[in-house]
Amino acid sequence: MPRKPEPVTQAQARRLLLAAQALMGPPPAGLDALIRQLGYVQMDSINVVERAHHLILGSRLEGYAPADFDALFQGDRRLFEHWTHDASAIPMAFYPHWKVRFPRSRARILQNAWWRERVGDKVDELLNLVLERIRVEGPLRSADFEHKRDSRANAWWGWKPQKAALEFLWHAGELAVAKRVNFHKVYDLPQRVFPQAHALPASSPGEHREWACATALDRLGVATPRELAAYFNALDPTEAAQWCAAAVKAGRARPVETEDGRKAFAVEDWKARVADPPERTVLLCPFDPILRDRARALRLFDFDFRFEAFVPEEKRQYGYYVLPILEGESLVGRLDPKFHRERGVLEIKGLWFEKGVRATRARKAAVARAAEALAARIGAKDVDWT
Repeated sequence: MPRKPEPVTQAQARRLLLAAQALMGPPPAGLDALIRQLGYVQMDSINVVERAHHLILGSRLEGYAPADFDALFQGDRRLFEHWTHDASAIPMAFYPHWKVRFPRSRARILQNAWWRERVGDKVDELLNLVLERIRVEGPLRSADFEHKRDSRANAWWGWKPQKAALEFLWHAGELAVAKRVNFHKVYDLPQRVFPQAHALPASSPGEHREWACATALDRLGVATPRELAAYFNALDPTEAAQWCAAAVKAGRARPVETEDGRKAFAVEDWKARVADPPERTVLLCPFDPILRDRARALRLFDFDFRFEAFVPEEKRQYGYYVLPILEGESLVGRLDPKFHRERGVLEIKGLWFEKGVRATRARKAAVARAAEALAARIGAKDVDWT
């Protein structure tokens, strides 16, 4: 007999997400455990305040230092860099599940017209040349491959053929990111970067589906099949829906109905996971996991967030790299900071509270403390409220 869906309120779903994403209660014991709990941490090149992965991890782990991340990524090799919905640092234990993705990525990119235009007609010859240079010379960056650049090209869309080849070989699993230098990828053979993980077989289709769905549900608390599929961008929603049906029958998930009438699924012990929010204010990275799904952020937090770095300045509502303000379980405002590294100053260019949120003295003081904590983490000596 089918299990009747249990009602889940907006507040319960919100608290489940925050707890699953290490933003409620005590953080995991250490950086390695935190990244495992998140499942991955997004990496991004914009450095107006600090790199995205450092902001995401620092907002959750007291005493976090970028050197700790580098030790896991480039030292102990407990992390590898690859693609989820974007470039991310991922626990090495998940590598067999990326081996499933490599042939899919290869086939997809080979059919991509933009990529074919970048690499030209002699695709196999180019790929072999790039791969052979790395085999012989060791780790290389895109800059190590000379090519006369079209003066009309720009940094985003004007990839030279070798850069396009390197990215293809990385997505296809034939190269790995050995490290980042000034945030530029340094590519090498995966058997040299992480030989033990590289030697493992790819997970089977069943293992991959089980991992992708069970791991995603644990990190969301409650989700639709589409949200499960999107978490690691590893499946299609139909596969996730099949897993959900089987998990309910096995007593590993519960069917639920959200406050707005959406049919979803929750972890079996979801009621025990709902906890009271902490009394703290923290500044979030614009790429924070709780903000990745803009529709979910609007639904659960009544927070309409748009990343405006790529919006023309005259059309921005707030700023280039705005940090959402999390107060307890509520997103109450936005802060527009810029780190002037040459002066050691974190400039606060703007502060906005959400509609209906009072700018009380206590609230503004809590935001100021959060800004001071951010400044200390990134090495700023002072905070300038302009």
